[in-house]
Amino acid sequence: MPHYPDEIEYSEKYQDDKYEYRHVILTKEKAKEMYKMTSGKRLLEEAEWRGLRVQQSLGWQHYEIHRPEPHILLFRRPLGTDPTTGRASA
Repeated sequence: MPHYPDEIEYSEKYQDDKYEYRHVILTKEKAKEMYKMTSGKRLLEEAEWRGLRVQQSLGWQHYEIHRPEPHILLFRRPLGTDPTTGRASA
């Protein structure tokens, strides 16, 4: 049975040699809203995940659907991304 928090939960950031990552766990209500938008079959655009009240700095992309638990959103952005502009360093 999936774990749905009372409020949206944000992981600490973690990274590899190319990207910075984090995951976000939606509440049951927000997960239902997301499913209505996507049927669990596509990634969310920035305006969509922000519309679900996910709050994070600029530059993050929803990059993968975690099939066993689609209410956990997986995000990444290139290392060196400026969080105020969303632009990656060259």
